[in-house]
Amino acid sequence: MSLNRLRNSNHPKAGSTTKVEPIRDRADINVIKKSLSERPRDLCLFTLGINTAYRANELLSIRVGQVAHLRCGDSLTLRQSKTGRDRMITLNETATNALQDWLQRHPAPEDDAPLFPSQRTRKALTVSPFINMVKGWCREAGLKGNYGSHTLRKTWGYHQLRGNTKTPPHLVLPLLMEAYGHARQQQTLEYLCIQSDEVASLFMQVEL
Repeated sequence: MSLNRLRNSNHPKAGSTTKVEPIRDRADINVIKKSLSERPRDLCLFTLGINTAYRANELLSIRVGQVAHLRCGDSLTLRQSKTGRDRMITLNETATNALQDWLQRHPAPEDDAPLFPSQRTRKALTVSPFINMVKGWCREAGLKGNYGSHTLRKTWGYHQLRGNTKTPPHLVLPLLMEAYGHARQQQTLEYLCIQSDEVASLFMQVEL
């Protein structure tokens, strides 16, 4: 078998770079949720991803017993795969509703069962198929661009920065830095594709 066939199809070609994008439009989020309405596992995974900012492998590590008792305002603590440190998040109503809806249909809701099992093996989903799932959801919604495993957590941050009207504006970016574990504001803006959006818009605002 050739090296090209062995190479992960999601990996960029040598010498190239890719930047995974957030889902910027709430209407597109709603389109994806509607398309997943008959796939409760996937709807819960998508909804939890865009409301918690956990990394893909952190989401996929969740066991039923960790979340079965949770309600709106409760906290969930997961071990961060990148740093090895625990990170606590607070679940909002949308996230807890999605969890409870899925747990009512979960095929094997024992405490030690994976929250998001593979339909084929019943073991926990892994990152590679998850990436393809995200790409497929975005493609089905008609989105153009590059989407992948970081899309969901970037979507959470993007909409916090663009649409959070309850937190004082000067605090949103520092809080996002803390949530993502970033050392610089510039790092967070670049991660959320904010700066590239604004620079691109300049080309459309003034015509000479």
